[in-house]
Amino acid sequence: MTSTTDSPRALFDRLSRTDLPVRTPVLFDTACVLGGSIAGLLAARVLADHASRVLIIERDAVDSEDNLRQGVPQGRQAHVLLPGGLAQIERWLPGFTREAQDRGGVLARPDQQAVYLGGRQQVPQRNTSLLTGTRPFLESRIRSRVLALPNVSALTAQATGLEFDDGAVRAVRYAEEQQEKAIDVDFVVDAMGRSSKVSRWVEEAGFQRPKLQRLSTNINYATALFERPPGAAELPVALSFWRLAGPSEPDALVLAVEGDQWLVLLYSYEPDRPPASIGGFRETCAKLPPIFGHAVSGPPTCEVQTYRQADSRRRDFTGLARFPARLVSVGDAVASFNPVHGQGISSAALHASCLSDYLVATPPLNRPATAFFDLQAVVTDAAWALSTEADTARQDALHGTELPEDVAHHRWAMHQVLQATLVDQSISDVFTSVVHTLAHPSILAESALVERAIAANKRAS
Repeated sequence: MTSTTDSPRALFDRLSRTDLPVRTPVLFDTACVLGGSIAGLLAARVLADHASRVLIIERDAVDSEDNLRQGVPQGRQAHVLLPGGLAQIERWLPGFTREAQDRGGVLARPDQQAVYLGGRQQVPQRNTSLLTGTRPFLESRIRSRVLALPNVSALTAQATGLEFDDGAVRAVRYAEEQQEKAIDVDFVVDAMGRSSKVSRWVEEAGFQRPKLQRLSTNINYATALFERPPGAAELPVALSFWRLAGPSEPDALVLAVEGDQWLVLLYSYEPDRPPASIGGFRETCAKLPPIFGHAVSGPPTCEVQTYRQADSRRRDFTGLARFPARLVSVGDAVASFNPVHGQGISSAALHASCLSDYLVATPPLNRPATAFFDLQAVVTDAAWALSTEADTARQDALHGTELPEDVAHHRWAMHQVLQATLVDQSISDVFTSVVHTLAHPSILAESALVERAIAANKRAS
């Protein structure tokens, strides 16, 4: 295991590696994952290397491959599988990208991607492709691969509690067909999402409850799907993001997805709402670069789906003096971000890497998983900083907050870097590597990069 004295950037780089572990000791008879989300499925894949049996307990029955679990209210909104997350999924499920493409997913090359800021296009990045598809499509591909493993199975049931013995989890209680049952376990992964009850169960059993941090976002989404003519995926742009100058206008995203469809997302912050009709979508997209108007020109394939998220949330598992052994949390149960920034799936995938790193080192299982939580915090810190910086700045502006000098300088420097992505190729590449969860955000604050950005912006002015 990497030393905890390593810098966050060094740890992030290690956790982002894509080679499979050479040594995978079997540590458990039965490991249990609570929740069949992407985070839970990837955790189950890692546990399959270390347990004789892995059981996923998921409350929502999935009747067909591409059905959406009822417990994913945002599942019909746009989801982006960033290159960092894709690399981790490909690490644990080799051939995933090719299989997704064979079933209709779209791998957008660098020249098929465009990002627009304030009406101007960023310098196109040169290095990474994006796999695009709807959330049900991506999750079902992962689910089928994980459940095909010989020692992994799933149970449709509702987890109702945990049982502890000598400071460690020893059983999971669940309700199946209105009957209360329990199963003895050797290790538990909580992947029950942002509304997970595990923190409450832990506290009720006399352990320390992780501190919950909330950051108001008050963001509203609307997503629609439209027919995409054959060959349209070869258009210059398969992925676009737009930010209008007007504060009352929604931002937008367009993705080519499976089923020969365009997925178009419009979003705005309270009190503004994106249009909830096909006509409103077309009217808004007519103001944007041509790809948006093209994407909404065909027949719609479903009704507009809306969603609202009030806040981003984070539970801090580090530094807990009393926490059960053999219990960890992953995915949204740890941190759920403003979906605009696309950090959720990739963060969950990197949590699986943290779990592998922890278990490969054969940790003392009779103690809390402190080493795991420390590794996971590196990933969560990076995603939280990247996804909350703009939201925090927005809240400060709304409330007229007077900023400390160091915070004001940092935001000014980050603005310089962001503006320079419009004119400087190397800065655009570095910025994109961070956004794509391939590099630690600290590289954006390096003095040499900021100085280059300032100079680039002066030349362009």
